[in-house]
Amino acid sequence: MTLLQTRPALQAPAQPAVGRANPLPHVAMFCWAVVTALPLLWAVVSSFKTDEEILNEPWSLPAEPQAGNWARAWTAASIGRYFLNSLIVVGGALVLTMLLGALVAYALARYEFRGNRLLYYTFVAAMFFPVFLALVPLFFVVQQLGLLGTYPGLILVYAAYAVPFTVFFLHSFFRTLPSEIAEAAFLDGCSHLGVFRVMLPLARPGLTAVGIFNFLGLWNQYLLPLVLNPDPDRYVLAQGLAALSVSQGYRSDWSGLFAGLTIAMLPVLVAYVAFQRHIRAGMTAGAVK
Repeated sequence: MTLLQTRPALQAPAQPAVGRANPLPHVAMFCWAVVTALPLLWAVVSSFKTDEEILNEPWSLPAEPQAGNWARAWTAASIGRYFLNSLIVVGGALVLTMLLGALVAYALARYEFRGNRLLYYTFVAAMFFPVFLALVPLFFVVQQLGLLGTYPGLILVYAAYAVPFTVFFLHSFFRTLPSEIAEAAFLDGCSHLGVFRVMLPLARPGLTAVGIFNFLGLWNQYLLPLVLNPDPDRYVLAQGLAALSVSQGYRSDWSGLFAGLTIAMLPVLVAYVAFQRHIRAGMTAGAVK
């Protein structure tokens, strides 16, 4: 009884004190959001103004929205043609990039063979190679192939530019997929290509995220088409906007310039707003195994 009475009583562990949340990160994020969103909002509002309102009252709302600015930029400034060229080039490059990148990433992640790691790190190293160092040899290669200033030439170069990042991004997703599904597919008589088709939907978050990243990067690409696409009739949107800024600037058609800029921004903003959940899911889905 004495021993039982002298034993210290078990006490519940002390709960950590809950401190006040630090407001500094929220303030910094709010300031960053304002700095990022304000120029975009100002460009959109200016696209509905007249030239006089843009110059004399840059921070005011338009007295009467000028929807004709958009029509003038789409037709007279050839933004519509540049927009269509960008859709063709970026769409073709995106399909080719996702197909090749998924095949290579799956092979490197799911199969062990001699030189596997060497190939993987070659793709990783290609991400850090500055593209402007390859512009001169790339120009002569595309010229010798007869693809200079053509849609196939830009599509192939865009795909080669985006494949290393796609392989790096998807590699971790394919490594985390359960091997039991692949083994069951093999037992059912599937070929290696059939197993790949079975496993591919399981990496949908990663495919969606990397597809959006590639779209944003290729849509805003300017350096590659500037060197490899000298034909004005095949200008992509980034080239067209550069030409528009020069021509409309000398003619003082600032409202048409802002309308063309807004048209170029819309696909990027819509893609990000519509798929932001998929981007977050894709960034975290392959983080843990």
